[in-house]
Amino acid sequence: MLHEKLKDTLLQIFQSQYQLAINPESISFQQTRPEFEGDLTLVVFPFTKQTGKNPVQLATEIGEQMLHQLAEVSAFNVVKGFLNLVISDTYWLDFFATNHLKADFGRVKAADTAPLVIEYSSPNTNKPLHLGHIRNNLLGWSVSEILKAAGQQVVRVNLVNDRGIHICKSMLAWQKWGEGRTPSADLKGDKLVGEMYVRFDQELKKEVAALVADDVSADEAAKKAPLMLEAQQMLRDWEAGKPEVKELWTKMNGWVYAGFDVTYERLGVAFEKIYHESETFLLGKALVLEGLEKGVLYRKEDGSVWCDLTTEGLDEKLLLRADGTSVYMTQDLGTAQLRADEFHPQRLIYVVGNEQNYHFDVLKRVLKKLGRDWADSIEHLSYGMVELPEGKMKSREGTVVDADDLMDEMVNTAKTTSEDLGKADGLSAEEANQLYSMIGLGALKYFMLRVDPKKTMLFNPSESIDFNGNTGPFIQYTHARIRSVLRKAVEQGLSWQSAEITIEQLLPKEKNLIVIIHSWPEVLQQAAEGRSPALVANYLYELAKEFNQFYQEFSILKEEDQQRKLFRLQLSEMTADLLTNAASLLGIGMPQKM
Repeated sequence: MLHEKLKDTLLQIFQSQYQLAINPESISFQQTRPEFEGDLTLVVFPFTKQTGKNPVQLATEIGEQMLHQLAEVSAFNVVKGFLNLVISDTYWLDFFATNHLKADFGRVKAADTAPLVIEYSSPNTNKPLHLGHIRNNLLGWSVSEILKAAGQQVVRVNLVNDRGIHICKSMLAWQKWGEGRTPSADLKGDKLVGEMYVRFDQELKKEVAALVADDVSADEAAKKAPLMLEAQQMLRDWEAGKPEVKELWTKMNGWVYAGFDVTYERLGVAFEKIYHESETFLLGKALVLEGLEKGVLYRKEDGSVWCDLTTEGLDEKLLLRADGTSVYMTQDLGTAQLRADEFHPQRLIYVVGNEQNYHFDVLKRVLKKLGRDWADSIEHLSYGMVELPEGKMKSREGTVVDADDLMDEMVNTAKTTSEDLGKADGLSAEEANQLYSMIGLGALKYFMLRVDPKKTMLFNPSESIDFNGNTGPFIQYTHARIRSVLRKAVEQGLSWQSAEITIEQLLPKEKNLIVIIHSWPEVLQQAAEGRSPALVANYLYELAKEFNQFYQEFSILKEEDQQRKLFRLQLSEMTADLLTNAASLLGIGMPQKM
């Protein structure tokens, strides 16, 4: 690639001209700012002290050497300590001729190496998937696709939290107030179980309030409320294998799984393997007992088991409760061991919100104490929460934004907006409905993924469906616009795909579009290394925006120069293919008509 060739040449220049061995990581070429002449810029300030040159002198000397040594560099200029390189039209045209027919341009063949295991979704079986799960699922799925496109082996996994006090609360509420209700066409199983969870919380609050009225402290009331005691007993009965509890647990979890599958399919996410906490917590318990035998964990007088991390700047971490029941950390120990044994992965990547940063820090440290050297392969892809204009969501109070309802809202909004703008004119009813779904879900995915994962984001559905600006529909409309041009070219009898183009000079807008296309492989690798779909999303926007400027400046099909017309059709088609290619890594479809 061009960047690597420029970097290698620069290293040689430092060695031959200044007798310096420069760290390659310190060299970075960036796209030249639009107000200056040039394509790529090198900042020379980091090297002035070592060379004993002032910035302008050093940049000038390097520029002269590059111009002399590299055919790709046709000119340069220096602005203070910035060396701006002009890359020759010959290079850009050769690059384009070599790559314009590659629909998978930028993707790398998967290497035969150990996989990256990526966990995402990780729902609880006491409620349906909500807005927060949407960001988690889209982030995990997209990072997986980006890593695969960048040449990595990837295994996508899901850990379903199907045991614990949360599901017991829903089970108990269904026994008491469910009135025998079962899932139906109008009520998915995950929503029915979620309603029971909310009902438990409502009834619990009544009991707590009654105890507080009898002069019991709020903390004590929360512990002594009859409903809470019943739920805790149900959890103990489940771990003891009580048949009637297990039977109810299996039935209600089955309702939830069926509901989850519908949501996953519509959202477009999938997994190679699904783990269940009910299957991993026993291995976690075995690891805890192993730690007791090794003396790296300890048991308190009440029977609970802990890990002392105070010498490492943390605190004591509970691993088994006094009654012998496990905690989240217990099952995560077991799950990590299972995956290490099964896949021998390069990395164990957990896509989990930033409120769990401490949890994963502890997980690695406990595993290290247990002698698991592979604990260093654990990577927490920590992301910020999704908030709404109205504030935070609360599952217990039933104030979450349901994932299915949100997708319905997005598709309906896409339908209304599209009809108002005439975007579905001329389409059959089936084609129109497919378009509304593609636009609505594309808008949702783009809005969720364009924000850096580490940042907390504010989601406003009405802002995400806009055919102008940094949105999914704008990118989709750009793609449909290109396909329309290409269809008209076919109608005119033009054949451009394999045509050999003889133009020698690029016009500025043509060159700008090729330069952005050229940068895609590097953007893809950066997105993979940084685990950031936001880089792909922002690239898509820049590419779509640049094409629209190109489209506004040139009437592609009315161009009188036949060679340039065919070239612009090739350039348009490669842009459309790349929009499709890159958007697929975000799970976004590209419409042919709009």
